[in-house]
Amino acid sequence: MNINQYNTKVWYTRLTQQPWLVLLLSVLLLVVASYGGKNLYFEGDYRIFFDGNNQQLQAFDEIQATFSKSDNISIVIAPTDGEIFTVSTLTLIQHLTEQAWLVPYTSRVDSLANYQHTQAVQDDLLVEDLLLEEHPLTKARVEYVKQVALNEPALVNSMVSASGKVSVINITIQMPEIDKTAESVEVNRYVDELINDYRQHYPEVEFHKAGIIALNGAFVKAAQDDSATLVPAMFLIILVFLTIMLRSILSVAATLIIIVGSVAATLGITGWLGMYITTATVNIPTLVMTLAVADCVHIIAAMRHKMKHSANRLAAVDHSVAINAMPILITSVTTAIGFLMMNMSDSPVLQQFGNVAALGVMLACGLSVTLLPALLKILPITVVSAPESTAKKPSIFDRLADFVIDYHRIMLPLSIVVICLAGLAIPLNKVNDDSVRYFDHTSDFRQAADFMEKEISGMTNISVAIKTAESQGIASPKFIAALGEFTDWLRSQPNIDHVATLSDTYKRLNQNMHGDQASYYRLPQDRQLAAQYLLLYEMSLPFGLDLNNQLNIDKSSVKLVVTTQNRGSAELVALEQQIYQWFEEHASQYQVVASSPNLMFAHIGETNMASMLTTLPITLLLVSALMIFALKSLRLGLISLMPNVAPAVIGFGLWALISGEINLGLSVVVTLTLGIVVDDAVHFLTKYQRARASGQDTQQAIRYAFHTVGRALWITTVVLVAGFSVLAMSSFRLNSDMGLLSAIVIFIALVVDFVFLPALLMKFDKQHDQSYSDQPAIESVSTPQATRQGVTL
Repeated sequence: MNINQYNTKVWYTRLTQQPWLVLLLSVLLLVVASYGGKNLYFEGDYRIFFDGNNQQLQAFDEIQATFSKSDNISIVIAPTDGEIFTVSTLTLIQHLTEQAWLVPYTSRVDSLANYQHTQAVQDDLLVEDLLLEEHPLTKARVEYVKQVALNEPALVNSMVSASGKVSVINITIQMPEIDKTAESVEVNRYVDELINDYRQHYPEVEFHKAGIIALNGAFVKAAQDDSATLVPAMFLIILVFLTIMLRSILSVAATLIIIVGSVAATLGITGWLGMYITTATVNIPTLVMTLAVADCVHIIAAMRHKMKHSANRLAAVDHSVAINAMPILITSVTTAIGFLMMNMSDSPVLQQFGNVAALGVMLACGLSVTLLPALLKILPITVVSAPESTAKKPSIFDRLADFVIDYHRIMLPLSIVVICLAGLAIPLNKVNDDSVRYFDHTSDFRQAADFMEKEISGMTNISVAIKTAESQGIASPKFIAALGEFTDWLRSQPNIDHVATLSDTYKRLNQNMHGDQASYYRLPQDRQLAAQYLLLYEMSLPFGLDLNNQLNIDKSSVKLVVTTQNRGSAELVALEQQIYQWFEEHASQYQVVASSPNLMFAHIGETNMASMLTTLPITLLLVSALMIFALKSLRLGLISLMPNVAPAVIGFGLWALISGEINLGLSVVVTLTLGIVVDDAVHFLTKYQRARASGQDTQQAIRYAFHTVGRALWITTVVLVAGFSVLAMSSFRLNSDMGLLSAIVIFIALVVDFVFLPALLMKFDKQHDQSYSDQPAIESVSTPQATRQGVTL
């Protein structure tokens, strides 16, 4: 069978026989699709990472519904002289506390200034602000405030550091939730302006912003920063790499048109479908760019190769489409399958990321086999024919083919050993999500979190709701005793910075009602007294500072807030389990619900990884079926399975040495990259198979595959790695880690397909020449002395 015969009149080459018509229709469709981009909006609320069935979210919503909402933003005050208890700083705290009430949607402000200090005055209970303006801040008063603040468990490591160097004003926000992102931005902007104003008047004081609302703001800023820097950087990298590798300005221009069209159509259709942009999907343009380039490079590289050997441009374009359209379609479908499998994730953000990415992949595929060939036929692209001396000179890929063939008996076992060692290292990776560490050290939020952890307390917390199932049940001596024991147990645990608990209030009130005698700083033992203490205290509290953040309406439930150092998900989940276990062993009669945004993020990475591992076999099965269908060979389809799995195995093995932490972003890398790395194997095997179908033996077919597709695979890998490396530069760790590991896996895929795959073919396909006799002939090609036996392909 003649290797120089190949049918270029297949149906997909006929799509571009009228290039100007294709161009016109494509532009019209792209304009209509892209117009939907006007409907896009950004959603930066942390809750979008969780669906309605998420157990931790349901628990958190239950706690929020039972008690007042706890969304907050905090202002951290740190004088450079390291002393909070001065007239100047305490005056600052007073004024800033008053102005904090003006922050949009504020429902409560807590600080040293308005802390409701209680003391006995004869037989009465006096409740007043600790920094009441009626008390001048004399030296004696300042000393008294310091003594109270540093000895009150409700304040130490919450409103003031144990060292007395840092103070915090906590602002509780109750947003109407019409547009939480816009409302969050409004709150953050107001607080930023407030802080900037105080910085000018108090240059000797350092201010930081923290809390859940600040976390939402950090999500928004991370997305804005990525879209403002990474997308332009990606465009620049694509221009540089394509210009260097393709050496054709017009070819680069055609590729950029496909890139822009793919990205614009993807975002436009996303807008038409009513979706929104998140911190994850904001990087979809970068991803679609890289995938579109991979498709375009195969078409352009094959066209230019054909033109170098005296073919005219129109025939070369048809030839390129004929040999690349089906592999591009198969790789795009497998990539889309990988992305669509992200719908099995427990995070709606990652589900949407997978759906939008799959859409972008298929749009890029469609444009690369329709609009791109039309542009290549219209644009006056020229290629200098290769000199005869150059044509006979073996390329680096020809020499690589010879090397792999000569040493395949070493390469195969060596590759298997590397894969096995990497597989053994994978268990060293641990799922560990920490929402604070999602942001790098350049982030204001991360700097505030690190400063707070160092000086006062971490930003990680867990809300614990304890239900007695009895109206006024919190006044029961048995419950009060259990609450006190639980509080003491919590404070004895490692890494616990603060526990906000009603038991401290009970102890303080009991002491107050016994003439402030220190011996009575203990929990009350009489139910009626406990209820009376609490009622008297509540009646004395000013508006906005009641106990609704700790008690429900009928006083059947109480809420504690445990603040820990900024620990990873594994430690936080372990603490949660210890809390449940404590109640099972010591107070099983009470129902307990524990949750918080930090705990929700702690669980999501672990559950997401579990769901991804569950869907991985399904993904592998679908990809293998497509490979078998595309190659029309069960044997080659099965052979391709190992090179498709090996990159992820090696990549995660290396990650155990690089970091060892798997977060929410990394938990999807397997399904994300599986479809992408199939690209190398499909293009290599289709060229190999065509050579075999033309009567070439295994060695000749491998050399032919290296010669015809080696350079294109190298270019696409470089561009893909560059694209994901740009993502790795994100200041948002979910994106940066995902980008870095994806780049590693994609590069390893090229190495595997250049080393391991040929060795597998030499081992398992060498004896099956006859089975290729009925395969279609491959395309016309001329190669330089492809074998050292003198056989010309």
